[in-house]
Amino acid sequence: MAKKIVILGGGESGYGSAVLAHTKGFDTFLSDAGTIAEKYRLALESEGIEYEQGGHSEERILCADLVVKSPGIPDKAPIVKALREKGVPVVSEIEFARPFSKGRTLCITGSNGKTTTTTLTHRILAEAGWDVAVGGNIGESYALSVARNDKEWYVLELSSFQLDGCVDFVADIAVLMNITPDHLDRYNYVFQNYVDSKMRIIRGHTSANHFIYCGDDATIRAEVEKLNPLSQQFPFGKANIEGTTATVELEGKKIDIDLGRLRIKGLHNAYNAMAAALAALAAGVSTEQIERTLYAFEGVEHRLERVAEIGGVEWINDSKATNVDSVWYALESMTRPTVWIAGGTDKGNDYEPLKDFVGRKVKTLVCMGVNNEKLLEEFRGIVPTYNTSSLDECVKVCAQVATSGDAVLLSPACASFDLFKNYEQRGTLFKQKVLELQDNNENK
Repeated sequence: MAKKIVILGGGESGYGSAVLAHTKGFDTFLSDAGTIAEKYRLALESEGIEYEQGGHSEERILCADLVVKSPGIPDKAPIVKALREKGVPVVSEIEFARPFSKGRTLCITGSNGKTTTTTLTHRILAEAGWDVAVGGNIGESYALSVARNDKEWYVLELSSFQLDGCVDFVADIAVLMNITPDHLDRYNYVFQNYVDSKMRIIRGHTSANHFIYCGDDATIRAEVEKLNPLSQQFPFGKANIEGTTATVELEGKKIDIDLGRLRIKGLHNAYNAMAAALAALAAGVSTEQIERTLYAFEGVEHRLERVAEIGGVEWINDSKATNVDSVWYALESMTRPTVWIAGGTDKGNDYEPLKDFVGRKVKTLVCMGVNNEKLLEEFRGIVPTYNTSSLDECVKVCAQVATSGDAVLLSPACASFDLFKNYEQRGTLFKQKVLELQDNNENK
């Protein structure tokens, strides 16, 4: 009888894992406590993969030989607790898919910057002619790509939740952007638990592996000293920057990045560019090709994305900024008086690091969320504040308080789940509202 594999969660990761398991001949069953999106449900049916939604058949699930858990499902979920109590192995999609792939993995994690760095690194390899796919936390799932069209290279953005489910997985090239407090609600509000999760990116490393990391990050430096990884180490940071040039070097190959020529601006993007350049050098891409792509790259959606200028006011979508550190970098890059939109589901945030920037750069704070009391309390007396409970109300207030020469920055510092499905929906709806505002302004 085929090995019984149960997939928990019917989103992108779960669907991809189910297809891979089914393709490899396993007895496959997918279970989702919620409602499976129609596109995944129809795809499962077309594949002939058995599934359930709206609850878990515990007896059947507990009989599995292996369970692949989607990253959005916390370890404290009752079905996960029951599986662990019974001793059934529970792994991530990344761990499950790896043995079935011929490809090498270039894996990027961090509290901030990983999506931009992943997208840029993939672009460099793709434009260099590599047989490469992007996956993990963005794009098509790693498992689905392995099942459908296995590649020679994978550039994977890995969240802490995905790394938690990795046991034997080894990243050929590991990139760690930074570690700052995030998702502490998933880690019992213990920062070290979150740190331990991120450091799994170098699990199993030997001298054959590359480890690229931010040398300015005190937390990472302390962990590297403690863990003493065997991988070849290549830190990057402020020490690499002189004036407007960031210089990176790996195994005798050097790149001088002219920061003024980068289309992505700000100190955080200088770090992203250095990390991507080092990762691409480790993969074997030529310095010339790396430079071509670096200077052509225009950034990713929902990350400091310029939406429009209306009446002299610049509107910026930074919906992906779901933690304090990400907002710090966003505010650092602002050159105009800023109307800052923040709020959502707080993840145990400490807003103290933002207060200096807010005092110097923010004209008005407009809170958008179901419960904004913590944000309002933190910034009262530092900057004028408004409390709004919907996107419509928020945009109206911003349009009223912003004047020519200002910027309106959606950079929430919080998760989106109080009002939106995810940060992508929040950013997309924000852009729609801004463009409607632009249309109305032009038609006056």
